[in-house]
Amino acid sequence: MADAVRWGILGTGKIAKAFANALKDVPDAALAAVASRSLDKAQAFAQEFGAAAAFGSYEELVAVEGINLVYIGTPHPQHADNALMTLRAGKGVLCEKPFTMNLREAEQVITLARSKRLFMMEAMWTRYLPAFLETRRIVASGEIGKVSQVVADFGFTAHFGPEHRVFNPELGGGALLDLGIYPLSVAAALLGPVEEIKAQAVKGPTGVDVQTGFTLKHAGGAMSVCSCSFLARTPCELTVSGEKGSVRMNTMFHRAKSVTVTLDDGSSRTIDTPYLGNGYVHEVIEAQRCWREGLIESPSMTMEETLALMGVMDEIRRQIGLSYKADHPR
Repeated sequence: MADAVRWGILGTGKIAKAFANALKDVPDAALAAVASRSLDKAQAFAQEFGAAAAFGSYEELVAVEGINLVYIGTPHPQHADNALMTLRAGKGVLCEKPFTMNLREAEQVITLARSKRLFMMEAMWTRYLPAFLETRRIVASGEIGKVSQVVADFGFTAHFGPEHRVFNPELGGGALLDLGIYPLSVAAALLGPVEEIKAQAVKGPTGVDVQTGFTLKHAGGAMSVCSCSFLARTPCELTVSGEKGSVRMNTMFHRAKSVTVTLDDGSSRTIDTPYLGNGYVHEVIEAQRCWREGLIESPSMTMEETLALMGVMDEIRRQIGLSYKADHPR
């Protein structure tokens, strides 16, 4: 396909595999190359997903001519360096969440993207799903009246050893960065910028948060109540409520296939909102649309918003007493 958008993928983990699968479901997307710090892993990944090339270093991939966009699916602490390297090589970036470890890193990345006028987007896939777009449409229509509250949770029981990515502080482990970013991002998208934050957490044996709750006051006076957990299998639902009723993104909200509107007159209706492929397809389509149109960011997930959300997560971490190596640069 001569006019396909040619993608490179950094990383060969679970999320990179999900992304590679999504590329197969986008007709004008091509997986040009994959890179890992282990050439064997990159070659196995390339074979499995039909990548045209495999590299044993990230540097080699970003230097390749003809790659249009690079998806970063490496562990959290590597996101900033990988994004800076890709931008310096003149390529657009779709970076997995959390965008970086903290606001300082996010500012470095976004400053470079803007100065080079290169496409940059946070891969918050939930924000591109039909269920989210339908929820936002219903809210905007006034059907549930003036909106004042979002309640959202995201938790699963993490039966992993302490060295696993989700518990390992060296790999940016912790429930907030891994899970809490989802309810935070969607709450801010529905209610507007965050103005006040109150947070509490339970820490696990490795020192990272294993359960965190935070309440947010948004511009305009609405509030959200959010939680994330590695200790409990929670319903993973998100409900946005207004004067006349509520809209629920049905379990699990980050990949909801339907939304239910319940009104104060006792009526209720459920709207099917199926998504394409494994769900990641929609963020691929949006990234490609922006890149083809010469945009440096997506109107549905702006760089400004990514910065604001990183700032909120920094403050939540400050309140719960959680810091990482990236917070103390040498």
